[in-house]
Parts: sequence; structure tokens; C-alpha cells
Amino acid sequence: MSGLPASATGGPAPAKGVRQAGLWNIANILTMVRLLLVPGFVLLMLHNGGYDEAWRSFAWAAFAIAMITDLFDGHLARTYNLVTDFGKIADPIADKAIMGAALICLSALDDLPWWVTGVILFREIGITLMRFWVIRLGVIPASRGGKLKTLAQGVGVGMYILPLVGPLATLRFWVMAVAVVLTVSTGLEYIGQAFRLRRAARARESGR
Repeated sequence: MSGLPASATGGPAPAKGVRQAGLWNIANILTMVRLLLVPGFVLLMLHNGGYDEAWRSFAWAAFAIAMITDLFDGHLARTYNLVTDFGKIADPIADKAIMGAALICLSALDDLPWWVTGVILFREIGITLMRFWVIRLGVIPASRGGKLKTLAQGVGVGMYILPLVGPLATLRFWVMAVAVVLTVSTGLEYIGQAFRLRRAARARESGR
């Protein structure tokens, strides 16, 4: 779920005049669950110094549940017109909170370079703010590259959370490398779309 109106993610926009969904709907409840999972994930991840294999596995399970709820609440919101003001704010916060918590924990434990965490968080927070900055001018739909970026980040971070060794430990390096490349490239793509929206808006205003 993107946290923006359904049209921003390529789904149908709510019809005008239709009453907005109530706060306590399934999409918002899943978002709340994801928010509540963040502190639980951090506790599991850092338990016993952060290197206990069993607790890291529990942390991975919490992270996986959070990623799955992100997929379901977006689908439900678009399908059943469950977009609310709360969801628009809470959903992107929940998305960035769980991913940010995982990245920061991994870097603090020296499992992932800090520059990787910095690049991903800077991009995610920056693009989210930019989407809200231009929302009155138009929407920036999620691209195929953006969806692949989300998948690569989730898989890559999940593999780093797990205590993997051997070929799988090597594989996760390359998955994360792909995630970083997609993170940067799709970020630049969205910035270009935002500036095109603003230029189009200025052109319309000057033509009045």
C-alpha cells in the first residue's frame, strides 16, 4: 500500500461523492499491525546481542509478516475503496519504519554497510515526501521498476536478517546489490516524473 490515493498506485480512484471508508477497516488494521510489528522486530533482532540464530529467525518471521501485510492492505484498499486519511499518513510511515528498522539494525550489527542503509533510507523518505509535494498537481504511479525495487529490498533485507552461510550468503550480497541499483534508478525516474508534472502545471497556468 502506497499511502496515497488508489490512483497513485495504478488502481481505480474513488468516485466523487462516495463516502470515505471508516477508520476501522481491514486495510487500516493491517497497517496498524505493521506499525506494532516494528518494535517487536527490533527486540527480536537485537535479543541476546543480535547474533542468536534462533532469535534472528523469529525476527525474520516478523519482518516477513510485515512485508506480506503491506501487499494485502494495498490490494484491499484499491479493490474495496478503503482509502482513508489515516491510511494516507500511516501506511507510508509503516512501510518506511519496518524497512528502516531492519536496515539500521543490520548496519548496527555490522552485517550491512551503513552506506547501503543511507542510500535506501534517503531515497525512500525523499520520494515519499516528493509524492506528497506534487500530489495536488497529479499522481506518480508505481512503476514496474518500483515494484521490482520493493521486492528486491524485501528479499535482500530478509536474507540478511537470516543467519545464512555459504552460497546463500553470497547470493544475498547480489540480491542487495540489485536492490540498491533499482533503488537509485527508480528514484531518479520518479524525480523526473515529478518535474514533468510541475512543468506541465506551470504551462497550464501560463496558458490561462
